[in-house]
Amino acid sequence: MSFNYSGGELPLMARAVRWKAYLADLVRPYLGASVMEVGAGIGNNIPYLFTRPVFHWTALEPDVTQAAQITDARVRVVVGTLDAIEATEKFDTILYLDVLEHVADDIQELRHAAAHLRPGGWLVVLSPAHPFLFSPMDTAVGHYRRYTAAGLRALTPPTCRLQRLTMVDSVGFFASLANRFLLRRQQISSGQVKLWDGAMVPVSRMLDPLLFHCFGKSILAAWRRNDE
Repeated sequence: MSFNYSGGELPLMARAVRWKAYLADLVRPYLGASVMEVGAGIGNNIPYLFTRPVFHWTALEPDVTQAAQITDARVRVVVGTLDAIEATEKFDTILYLDVLEHVADDIQELRHAAAHLRPGGWLVVLSPAHPFLFSPMDTAVGHYRRYTAAGLRALTPPTCRLQRLTMVDSVGFFASLANRFLLRRQQISSGQVKLWDGAMVPVSRMLDPLLFHCFGKSILAAWRRNDE
């Protein structure tokens, strides 16, 4: 099954090089030899994450136009949802990077994904945090929700155990707060991305560990399949 994605922020987010590098450092401990990125978009994350120990990368993207822009010859591109993946195919890591909030039935989605994990494999989710920050921009790009820590914990698939649940981008929280209550924009601008990535992300990268990752605009969860 495929569909057309209505959001136009992906080309702008490709310029957020500091954020992508920070995200890569957070996600890298959970990467195995075989990775599937669900909702890979135009492939913004691939240059930062397709490094050792990864040897095989599957980019699963339901939007045909977006998928066509993934041009890395090393990457296997599959157009569709998890239903397009053979039931017997297993991965060491499955990623949902700013994707799960676009899925209506997130509980079933993660259970389906967990069935494609090898024993000991990792299921990693990064999503926008704090329901009270839900803004017109969230609606415009097709978000169903923003997550709390309890909300993500409740999604734990029966075959998995939650190993990490952490907040990210403490300074960016205030940018989201301003958009929710002051700006109320439906689209992010190139200037906003430049300011956030250039000035806020580096400070967040220093502050987040000092705040014990208990505060931020995004939330990261990592589950491990527990039938090793």
